[in-house]
Parts: sequence; structure tokens; C-alpha cells
Amino acid sequence: MIVKPTVSELLEKVGDNRYSLVIMTAKRARQLADGDPARVKAKDRSLVTVAAKEIAEGQVKKLEDENVEE
Repeated sequence: MIVKPTVSELLEKVGDNRYSLVIMTAKRARQLADGDPARVKAKDRSLVTVAAKEIAEGQVKKLEDENVEE
């Protein structure tokens, strides 16, 4: 079985940082679980898969850490 989008495709959107990809996907999946409407049509019920599809289609962008205290 081939899973779409692939991790390679998602990493292109995030900037080749697997940690950032995991964090983005998890945050978006939590938002979906809390009732935020999906930005893409997906047959899959898995919130993680829906979040990944949103990232792949450019519907979810990575926010830069502007307010990080040192």
C-alpha cells in the first residue's frame, strides 16, 4: 500500500526537518480534533492523514518562532 502524501513530499513543504513536520502535523490534528473544519476534502477519517494532506496542499504553513525567549 502506498501512502499519500509521502514523507518526502511533506518534507519539501516544511524544509527538510522531520521534527518540524511531526510538530506541525500533530498541532493541526489537535486543531481538527477540537472542531476546526478541514481545509481539504479527505475520505480518510484519520485526523493525522487529513493534517498531512493539508500540509501537502499548502493549506497549512509553518510559523517561524518570532517570540522565543532566550
